[in-house]
Amino acid sequence: MAEVCKVHEEHEEKIAKVKEKLPNDELIVEMANFFDAFGDVTRLKILLALMEEELCTCDLSNITGLSVSAISHQLRVLKDRRIVNYRREGKNVFYRLDDEHIREILKIALKHLGE
Repeated sequence: MAEVCKVHEEHEEKIAKVKEKLPNDELIVEMANFFDAFGDVTRLKILLALMEEELCTCDLSNITGLSVSAISHQLRVLKDRRIVNYRREGKNVFYRLDDEHIREILKIALKHLGE
């Protein structure tokens, strides 16, 4: 069980300061959805693979051991949350991490868990 205060006492100045700095609720919901995307083992494996190389759905299917259809579903979730993007090359669709921020988030998580 987490430690809690033994006496209920609110610190009004601190509360006001924090409330002023918090993002609006809409952004907080967007952040929760963003981090939720990292909470699925399959999606996380996809992201870790995409850290290494731009890959097509068939490649990701092979790496994860899931069907192309299942991979497509997970990629749609990641794309909707602006975590991955893609490019077409002929009949193939190659996915990559959306930007360097995503790569850094993954690196920081790996470093944190490795400590």
